[in-house]
Amino acid sequence: MAEIGIGIVGGGYMGKAHAAAYGSVATLFDTALRPRLEMVCASSEASAARYKSAFGFARGTANWQMLVNDPKVEAIVIASPQNTHRNIACAALALGKPVFCEKPLGASLADSIAMTDAANASGAINMVGFNYIRTPASQYARQLIAEGRIGDITWFRGEHTEDFLADPALPGTWRTQGVANGTMGDLAPHMINGARALIGPITALCAQVETVHAKRGAETVTNDDQAQMMCRFENGAQGHLFFSRVATGRKMGYAYEIHGTKGAIRFDQEDQNALHLYTMDGPEAERGFRKILTGPTHPDYLPFCQGPGHGTGYQDQIIIEAKDFLTAIATKTNIWPTFAEGLEVNRIVTAALESSAKNAWVKVADYT
Repeated sequence: MAEIGIGIVGGGYMGKAHAAAYGSVATLFDTALRPRLEMVCASSEASAARYKSAFGFARGTANWQMLVNDPKVEAIVIASPQNTHRNIACAALALGKPVFCEKPLGASLADSIAMTDAANASGAINMVGFNYIRTPASQYARQLIAEGRIGDITWFRGEHTEDFLADPALPGTWRTQGVANGTMGDLAPHMINGARALIGPITALCAQVETVHAKRGAETVTNDDQAQMMCRFENGAQGHLFFSRVATGRKMGYAYEIHGTKGAIRFDQEDQNALHLYTMDGPEAERGFRKILTGPTHPDYLPFCQGPGHGTGYQDQIIIEAKDFLTAIATKTNIWPTFAEGLEVNRIVTAALESSAKNAWVKVADYT
């Protein structure tokens, strides 16, 4: 099995998740490439040394240019703040190195366009970190829809709701400053990606974006707490999406409901190993949603466990991402979701912010 040197920019929450994923992915999935944790980059030399030791990297640095340019770093994972993504990705792509970038792709639509252009020009493998759509249950939902099991899609409801800022007494932090750190930059991209993955492109929308708690202590909040939008999909289906970081009681509310002409699907990430399916089969008196527990017959489940209903977790989603990234590199063929998907998600976020400001329906294609 050939080795590949992995460099991770960012050693925090997501940096740790990716380091753990690359430390175990080859064992679980028997990938053609065995990742080697070559270098980690952090905000200081002290942090880099700590992450190097804790995560098992060969080296650490506080200079991302050093990581990107090092010949032993053959593929790069960007898990640093959004405003750093563009420079790091473009520098790595210019060298022809594969890049995996956490969402959102860029801190702005302009950043995402530049990064996608750089990826296309380089021809290098590229991928964006939309992990929630990779659960075995959501992968199976996509499969059911593609097979026509619930017929033609007529309606979609999706949400990504959490309550980590529901308490108005909580102080302001970096999360309450800057558009990219608000709900539209943090939570919304996941469900927008999920809607696109399950139903298809969104062509038009009408959004309301708002800050519920304008002050956090003495600090003025400069980004949004929650947002909702009506949308129209390219296939004609209607949709409604809701995003919130102040949804009291919600911990991981990545959830959706899909109606079709022959059935329906429901899913909630707080019960991520179950999918609820309704089909218009049999006597009316016996119809109803049935709960499907994920197991070895569902996508990307078997490498983790041989027992149905035993389940997978959050870290396993990151491992599945790592498997896909390594497979793309080994086969020299991009695997969805690429930078192009990250760009389209950012385009919808931009359109939603503009729609809210104008209090009007907008066409997504107008935002270039």
